[in-house]
Amino acid sequence: MTEKILVLDIDGTLTTTEKEISPETKRGLINIQERGHLVMLASGRPTPGMMKYAKELELEKYGGYLLSFNGARIINCATGEIVFQKTLPRHVIPSLYKFAKEHDLGLLTYYGDYIVSGNKMDEYVEIESRINGIPVRQVGDFVDFVDFDVNKCLMTAPPEKAEECVKLLQEKYKDTLSIYRSEPFFIEIMPKNVDKATSLDRMLETVGLSRENVICCGDGYNDITMIEYAGVGVAMQNARDEVKQAADYVTEKTNDQDGIVEVVEKFVL
Repeated sequence: MTEKILVLDIDGTLTTTEKEISPETKRGLINIQERGHLVMLASGRPTPGMMKYAKELELEKYGGYLLSFNGARIINCATGEIVFQKTLPRHVIPSLYKFAKEHDLGLLTYYGDYIVSGNKMDEYVEIESRINGIPVRQVGDFVDFVDFDVNKCLMTAPPEKAEECVKLLQEKYKDTLSIYRSEPFFIEIMPKNVDKATSLDRMLETVGLSRENVICCGDGYNDITMIEYAGVGVAMQNARDEVKQAADYVTEKTNDQDGIVEVVEKFVL
């Protein structure tokens, strides 16, 4: 048997609209792990915001992986070891804060098991908190507080403003940061040359698997790199059109119809 690694985005891919793993999908993923295949969850979420799903799928027992912060950190669930990590240059934090203030954007990062908010609390910061099940801590002086290494920052804004500001940010930081939208209202601020595909490639070196054995599934803009990288790149039926265009295969079923079970049966079993 050729060992496969199934890499799954979480929101809109692994989980339903209610952010839950369906019983059928859970059974299918436990089944392939029992047969010796690996499962990795790959998300823009912070690591604590992924732990609920890692526990449900028993990734610790079967030696699965978590790729969090859109690839800025990968951990081995069995050992807790950080397999790969990249952080933002400390010197950009003040200028990011200044940009967010000038353009009236939300700005946050992550510390331990909570979100650090350095600007206004808008509805989108609340969405990030609710999605991940992590509380928000507002700090008076964001720049002074963030004296630790961070894997990513997130700016929030209404979609129209986010579309405008992401272009300004990309131009301003083109030589130092990777910046893109993961949702219409989320602007991801990442270390340069970090995305799901790049980090996945680094991780595969440590486990002795090649990209031909990798199946990557997603639905959002930030999944495109890993879908293009994989031996088999899969877009969910509910994916954005650009994601479908990048994929080798588009599921017939959506995330609410156990589309991942379709992938398991077709490409793993």
